[in-house]
Amino acid sequence: MRAGDPAVRELLEHGRLDVRGRLVEASNATLFCGIEADGMSAECVYKPVRGERPLWDFPDGTLAGREVASYLLSEATGWRLIPPTLLRDGPFGPGMVQLWVDTDEESQLVDIVAPDEVPDGWLSVLRAQDHRGDPVVLAHADHEQLRRLAVLDVVINNADRKGGHILHSPDGRVLGVDHGVSLNTDDKLRTVLWGWIGQLLPAETIDRLSELRALMEGALSAELAEHITPKEVQAVNARIERLLEAGAFPAPSGEWPAIPWPAF
Repeated sequence: MRAGDPAVRELLEHGRLDVRGRLVEASNATLFCGIEADGMSAECVYKPVRGERPLWDFPDGTLAGREVASYLLSEATGWRLIPPTLLRDGPFGPGMVQLWVDTDEESQLVDIVAPDEVPDGWLSVLRAQDHRGDPVVLAHADHEQLRRLAVLDVVINNADRKGGHILHSPDGRVLGVDHGVSLNTDDKLRTVLWGWIGQLLPAETIDRLSELRALMEGALSAELAEHITPKEVQAVNARIERLLEAGAFPAPSGEWPAIPWPAF
């Protein structure tokens, strides 16, 4: 079942969850599940709220709620950069449920490579040294959907856009996952997608952001307020306004580490 299938949300909302395992590399309880209803089936990720570790700088609401709010903003742009995501009850209580997306193992969009091995057309983000002291470069593809994801990360103030949180599906779609530490009122943007710093936003992006601003004046803000605080909703509006006023990709603020660690 594909992420864009209209029946996906119905399945995620009403299907029976069957826990099959735990993703042990995740810092919060992240369960891999099968889900089935009315002859339809898929795989999904279930993150119960009771399995969340408290974060001093994200004291309000839940990480699950932030994941859902990020999805709502992605959908509002029309870019659909986050797999279908919702809140529902599950075997371990309320939590976030998100469609599992298979990835193209042969196609990478972000990598750490030697300086002379940066793929043609890629954008360099950071030069560093590996554990042996050899020079390396963090770089990513100059890809349209990846560029849109970088814009969405500014809007949601994503504090943890690791390379491993970017999925490239076999059908060519680029999707982002793990948005539990997003939407803070303070500037916490931390991402591996800094390759477009200072570049003008494409006209299509300006149009989408203008449409998003208009939606925020209506029902979208009320939807978001079910998952994040009123001040955090206001901060979304402010970030959209700043992007439109600047008309360009921002640079790191210098007040917060610009790149997550580890980067993958």
